[in-house]
Amino acid sequence: MGLPSLKYRRPEYVDKEQFQHGSGSTSENEKTEGSLKSGRSDTPYGIPDALAFDRIMSGGTCPPCTIRDFMNYLIYIEHAAENLQFYLWYCDYVRRFNEANTPDTRLSPEWTQAMEDDATARIQKDAVEKMRRQPRAAAIFKGTDFEKGAAEVVVASGDPFSTPPGTPNDKDTLSFISGTHVSNHQAQAHDAFSAAGATQPFTIQPFREEINRVISTYIMDDSPRQLNLSDREQRGVVQALAYTTHPSALRSVVHSVENMLRRQAHPNFIRWTICNGNPARVSFAKTLGISLIACATVGAFTLTLSSASRGWRALFAIGWVAGIATLIAAYKGMCVVLHGLHHRHVRPWELFDSPSSASSRTAEAELEGQEKGAKGDSFDSFGSSNSYEDEPWVVRYERRNIVRKIFDREVWIQEPALRQIQDVIFVQSMLAALLGAGVLTAVFVAVPAGDFF
Repeated sequence: MGLPSLKYRRPEYVDKEQFQHGSGSTSENEKTEGSLKSGRSDTPYGIPDALAFDRIMSGGTCPPCTIRDFMNYLIYIEHAAENLQFYLWYCDYVRRFNEANTPDTRLSPEWTQAMEDDATARIQKDAVEKMRRQPRAAAIFKGTDFEKGAAEVVVASGDPFSTPPGTPNDKDTLSFISGTHVSNHQAQAHDAFSAAGATQPFTIQPFREEINRVISTYIMDDSPRQLNLSDREQRGVVQALAYTTHPSALRSVVHSVENMLRRQAHPNFIRWTICNGNPARVSFAKTLGISLIACATVGAFTLTLSSASRGWRALFAIGWVAGIATLIAAYKGMCVVLHGLHHRHVRPWELFDSPSSASSRTAEAELEGQEKGAKGDSFDSFGSSNSYEDEPWVVRYERRNIVRKIFDREVWIQEPALRQIQDVIFVQSMLAALLGAGVLTAVFVAVPAGDFF
């Protein structure tokens, strides 16, 4: 693995909302490529092959670029861990379904592309007919007690005897697949099939209970790990899963999820991982760089106004080089001091769970750790929601003073490819600093002495 070019640029940040809006125009041909089987390697710019998405998924990387680090990033930074959790479950499900050599697998035929297109066409047709009926009905009841606005207030009230009736909100209004508080996954899946207009499936199909849990965990509205799917995608996948438990029934959903992981979450993860310092340390490095540049400039300006020899002004090039290099590296999320040691700051969620601090935990901290473990691991396919606001480290880290955050605990960066990227960024910063310092030095040395003192 060679050193990246000096023209290297970090992966561009991909905004989630803009990406989802832009990816909506993806062609149907691309959706049927079957990227999970093809093993495509269209790595975005700025990401070496050693840190490619498939390599991370296969466990071929070292900290801080492992699949565990990727999951933590999606939970605590991106807030979209459900995509990776669903993707990992699907990959495992495909393997288990293909290895199941039982007769009941014949009860789950493949969901072909023709079937999917036909279901999509029916969903679109129903949506168009519904939109046509709504204006006509609204015109009939306009100005009466049955007008849509008045009816919504009455229906949306959770208690019909409450006074006055509450204003309806988004969670109170009915949707085609509404979440339910029933703990039984089969009952929730039954409601989903009915709301989508699909026939109830055969319960003797293989993996039917697991598919019901997938629907109640990832597909339904207000589910613990609801995927960001459009109304059409939700209806389509529910109708497909009502017909079969074959992995092909999830084709369209998996394409959207994988596309989001590969082209949005993965580049952002690599960009974030390149930063070796926490926000407090990076801000401190920026301030230090600006201060060094300012001090060197003031010193050179003072000597220029004096009668001192011009050669003394060149000494301030040292301050300019150090300041400019520190500032450029900090704007790319790097601290040059940490880079010199090939260290990085420990993440906030890792600070209070290290083996070294385990022996000194208090009874209260141990109880908090047990409560945290009771929630289930983030790699559990059917765990609870991915919220972390009530985890013990959140409050403890917020109470940490700014000086401790700046000089937080450090660990060695084990991934060679990441270290090489950081080496290139450091060299780029030094070259830019030498160029800038050279220009400033030449300007101040060329200016005649002021002889004011």
